[in-house]
Amino acid sequence: MSDYYEILGIDKNASKEEIKSAFRKKARQYHPDVNKAPYAEEKFKELGRAYETLMDDNKRAAYDRYGEDGLKDAGFSTSGPFDGGFGDLNDIFENFFGGGFGFSSRSSSNPNAPQNGADLRLNLQIEFKEAVFGVKKEVKISHLETCDACNGTGAEKGSTPETCPTCGGSGRVQQVTNTPLGSFRQITTCPKCDGTGKINKNPCKKCGGDGRLEVERTLKINIPAGVDNGSRIGLSQEGNCGKNGGRPGDLIVVIYVAEHEEFKRDGVEIYSAAEISFPQAALGDTIIVNTLEGEKELVIPQGIEQDKILQLKGLGVPYLGNSSKRGNHNFVVKIKTPQNLNPEEKQLYKKLYELNCNKKPSNKFIDKMKNVLHN
Repeated sequence: MSDYYEILGIDKNASKEEIKSAFRKKARQYHPDVNKAPYAEEKFKELGRAYETLMDDNKRAAYDRYGEDGLKDAGFSTSGPFDGGFGDLNDIFENFFGGGFGFSSRSSSNPNAPQNGADLRLNLQIEFKEAVFGVKKEVKISHLETCDACNGTGAEKGSTPETCPTCGGSGRVQQVTNTPLGSFRQITTCPKCDGTGKINKNPCKKCGGDGRLEVERTLKINIPAGVDNGSRIGLSQEGNCGKNGGRPGDLIVVIYVAEHEEFKRDGVEIYSAAEISFPQAALGDTIIVNTLEGEKELVIPQGIEQDKILQLKGLGVPYLGNSSKRGNHNFVVKIKTPQNLNPEEKQLYKKLYELNCNKKPSNKFIDKMKNVLHN
């Protein structure tokens, strides 16, 4: 089993900035364009897996508890961003951190180098109990797939794309701007070939020369027990296809959980109200309450007070990645004040008052009770 913290050379309390810094350093050390050792490629892929996991709060929590197996059990993808291939180091830093490090290689100027496909995001709302116990869902997504008519070349079958005459196949052109302060040179994407370095004089009729098609697919998603609002599930290589043999992106499913009319959730704990009467609070009782698993008995101890919490252990939410362990169902006791008393009940409450206070009611209380009895 891989230790992601050891791979990046950081401790388990490392901040996201420390994770980024460690990845930058290690990535430059092990990128195969820099390091020609036979183990460098696999080491670089491990760095990608470690970085992607530890930068995602939900993935990191699952990994810290249960390791790589916990990631799989929770429905997360364990493949990294470079498992299907990788490009120039400078491009990687640009994508990850918004800026390169001045490093260049032969692939940095090659518009036909493999390009990984974009990740896609799907927001999925599920019911409260579906989040608690897990559920399988079918969803429809639209993503880009390699055109089967031209195999991604963008050219009609039997024809071959030609080298762009404007940029000479580099995908970039140099523009020179003269100003009073001197001449400035700027490298921009070639407007003739849109940076591909190729011209399709006979574009594929099916994809219009793009080499990719938008396709709708139905996917089955296994949502594990214990997910909560904001939980993410990664479906490996279900995003947009790559170009020039690049790895497809992933589909990131973000979970949103509908509220329940009776139950409230706090992590793995469930909360709801248990309403009882004054006599039940004073004498104790056993009542029937609703839980996630149907009706259960709840023992009310004698003399319980308002807002006290009673628990039914093990009837809460399963732990994500370890569904054999569950939280508790907590019942907040609410003592109902009686309304619309009949004459007999009013007399009994008057007697209870006298016994409880060990004195006769005050004139003010008697006047109030007379008014209640009269009504």
